[in-house]
Amino acid sequence: MPNSRSAIVPGGRTVRFLVATASLVVVVAGLRAAAPVLIPVMLAIFLAFLGYPILQWLVKHRVRTSLAVLVTVLLECAALSVLGFLLINAINNFAKVAPGYVRKLVAKSRAGLESLQARGIELPEWLSLDVDPGSLAELVGGLLRDTVFGVASFLSYMALVLIVLTCVLYEVVALPEKLQVAWSGSQNASRYLQRVIDDVQRYLGVKTVVSVATGVFVGLWVWLLDMPFPLLWAAVAFLLNYIPAIGSILAAIPAVLVSIVQQGPGHALMVGLGYVVVNLVLGNVIEPRLMGRRFGLSTLVVFLAMIFWGWVWGPVGMLLSIPLTMILKIVLEQTVELRWIAVLLGRPVQRTDAEAAVTAGERNASQI
Repeated sequence: MPNSRSAIVPGGRTVRFLVATASLVVVVAGLRAAAPVLIPVMLAIFLAFLGYPILQWLVKHRVRTSLAVLVTVLLECAALSVLGFLLINAINNFAKVAPGYVRKLVAKSRAGLESLQARGIELPEWLSLDVDPGSLAELVGGLLRDTVFGVASFLSYMALVLIVLTCVLYEVVALPEKLQVAWSGSQNASRYLQRVIDDVQRYLGVKTVVSVATGVFVGLWVWLLDMPFPLLWAAVAFLLNYIPAIGSILAAIPAVLVSIVQQGPGHALMVGLGYVVVNLVLGNVIEPRLMGRRFGLSTLVVFLAMIFWGWVWGPVGMLLSIPLTMILKIVLEQTVELRWIAVLLGRPVQRTDAEAAVTAGERNASQI
């Protein structure tokens, strides 16, 4: 007589699937409802991972824990304040001239389409650009103002974020000892959690360094090409570089459009070429070598993660969507039962890479 639960309860797997789906819906609803509390906490954890190497270096050089935490928090606060000030100032300045750029862009686009039609080229109706330039300019101006308010709102979280960040950094310093005490009988569990922390720290550290380099090189390139608002394009390139695959494209679009309006298609081509070179070298050569191939995400997963976390937590969720998804992937990689989900979240792999991943998973399973 079969002893499996599925034989006793008809549709056992279906029931478990429905229960899991319902639980997931409840969790997502809870994430949305608790957004005012969870967003500062997640930002603090994100900043804690970024600041941990500084804290670790200070503690290693015999600086007192309280002073090391204070220095780390002050350095991160200063960096965020400078970035926020530069971003708000650049967006405000750009918002003043953006409506004029929009009108010129619409006029040039209409002139180009009319030139094509004069040569006998039939164009689809959706290319008629039958829009009011004034309304479109007002829409763009409104979006920029909303962006400024969003950045200011983000900075308003800073008081709570800094408090949580301080507490998290204190906990991080004591975490290795706590893990040893908590799992004194199981060194493997302690090593497992330490591996997760190290992988997350490595991913965020490398991504931040590459993003800073991307912003610096993009800013220098557009400045050399005499583009207006180089600090704005540098900040946008830095922030959007956290989004793999599509972040670089999104960062280049507004700069190229402004270049078309200001100095023509030839200049815009040079601007776009600079973005391509910077992101090819840093994103496709330097970053994979520093980070390793297993830290990649599928392009589809990137889109879905942005949509999901943007819907749950708004603009801050979109900014943190890829780091959050990457952290989830790293955690799943360290488990045998759910490692297949991490494989599905990642980029397509060659057979040799897949075999290496399986071997690593089996090795991790034997250690845990």
